Amino acid sequence: MSVLLRRAWERASSRPAVWLSWVIVIDAAFAVAGAIVGGKYNLAAFLAIGPLLASARLGGWATGAVSVYAFSLCAIVGAITGTFSSTIQRERLIIVFMACVLAVVVAVIRARRESWLIAIADKVQRAILRPLPAELGGIAFASRYQSATPGTLVGGDLYDLTMTQFGPRFIIGDVKGKGLDAVGRCADVVAAFREFAFAEPDLVRLAERVDARLSGEMGIEDFVTAIFAEFGAGEVRLVNCGHHPPMKTGPSTGSGGCEIIAQEGYALPLGLQPQPVRQDVVLKAGDRLLFYTDGLVESRDRSGRFLELDGPVAAALAAPNLDACLQQVGGLLLAHTGHQLGDDVLMVACEPVG
Repeated sequence: MSVLLRRAWERASSRPAVWLSWVIVIDAAFAVAGAIVGGKYNLAAFLAIGPLLASARLGGWATGAVSVYAFSLCAIVGAITGTFSSTIQRERLIIVFMACVLAVVVAVIRARRESWLIAIADKVQRAILRPLPAELGGIAFASRYQSATPGTLVGGDLYDLTMTQFGPRFIIGDVKGKGLDAVGRCADVVAAFREFAFAEPDLVRLAERVDARLSGEMGIEDFVTAIFAEFGAGEVRLVNCGHHPPMKTGPSTGSGGCEIIAQEGYALPLGLQPQPVRQDVVLKAGDRLLFYTDGLVESRDRSGRFLELDGPVAAALAAPNLDACLQQVGGLLLAHTGHQLGDDVLMVACEPVG
């Protein structure tokens, strides 16, 4: 029972419409209880709880609507119990009215403060999720980011791409957690990658140096899953630190279908002192790689099933261009989840050109 209640609370906390529904039901329950008990007990005053709960998650207009609803219920309960003109009922109305005014003020202040913080984090993350170049070092790139919270970019996903003397180098990662702390950690990862990508010739050693830089700044339970990639002639070299493996499609997969580039063994994420190994993967003309964060494969449909990286996704990756293939994969994900993403999703597709 406690697990069910916790899940219901988390769902209500993350979705304003669900939170609003709970507030309406709670106030309706107090109104019914007040009408049944009668005027002897001051249950109608508990209708002030609805607007106060609304102010914790909803904006000023929605909280105002809940306040009108709660005040109206209080008046209706007074009329039903025959105490509408009594002194105690007037006191109840005053209590509910004052709570409604306070709730609206709190909701407006909170909403403005949250909008300000989100705007700051949004700008920071836009700097982290910079648009990728259409082509770098003979490799074409495209990216797509879908936030679980519509209208915002605040999350823990990251990527970066740079041209070095060792060829194009790329990182994609997912920071544990959400919000401003996750955005700050993303910035730390990208900064460490940019610092060492030009100086460290060995890709495994690059991952280890980034891990060493981050470990001194992370908490004991913090970590970052990441893949480091280095593109060369006819191949891509990968170092996976606890991240979901990329998906490959094209002629070199053998069957011409798709292949998950799983690594041998398992390397811990960054921040946990991983001991990764390098994988050399063939990447020729006609091949495509799809890098992604866990939101793609860990978002569930209504029956609890994850999205499988199989035929439909492989068909989407065969679209005429990289932007179109990511758009189609994103469409498959939204259709699978009923447009209710459980986590942010970052996807990067690449292919050799020329």
